[in-house]
Amino acid sequence: MRFSGLRVLREGLTGNKGWSPHWRDADPKAEYDAIIIGGGGHGLSTAYYLAKEHGLTNVAVLEKGYLGGGNVGRNTTIVRANYFLPGNSEFYSHSLKLWEGLEQDLNYNVMHSQRGLINLFHSDGQRDAFARRGNAMINQGDDAVLLDRAGVRKHLPYLDFDNARFPIYGGLLHPRGGTARHDAVAWGYARGASERGVDLIQQCEVTGIDIE
Repeated sequence: MRFSGLRVLREGLTGNKGWSPHWRDADPKAEYDAIIIGGGGHGLSTAYYLAKEHGLTNVAVLEKGYLGGGNVGRNTTIVRANYFLPGNSEFYSHSLKLWEGLEQDLNYNVMHSQRGLINLFHSDGQRDAFARRGNAMINQGDDAVLLDRAGVRKHLPYLDFDNARFPIYGGLLHPRGGTARHDAVAWGYARGASERGVDLIQQCEVTGIDIE
């Protein structure tokens, strides 16, 4: 099943009766090449990429509740690559590139919006720290703009600059940062994994692992 603006409009005008289930309600098989415990963002994306990138489709995802009903459904919506610690910065830089093509890859609307992200600083010391972070982001190939007070006011005119609890000195703008619906991401990965043959088994709690 493919999504398009025309299809969404047509279904909306006809009572949304033409949609089919987004993933199969699979019965468990006797054995699998891989079993993933947990049908959240990590579990479903792992299953999806195992199938898509490595051709491993004899896979089951076991979820004690419903898909996307755990932490992924309660996460903040923020998407960013403005970390400074070694390891973290490279990880999130690559992650942001995946986000930028995710909806096209999954053919699923995860409501990803690159509206930009601004972290405010409230002292000269914080400004220096944010300047170092911004330079590190730029050197890594990401984007960052250090804003003074006037620059922040231009982007965020609705902030109360005069009565703020902490004085606003400026901010670090991350233009490619933004937001997404993480539960929709889980559903998109679930659909993509199911289409590639992965079994998604809900209401199946794992209570132990026997090692032979």
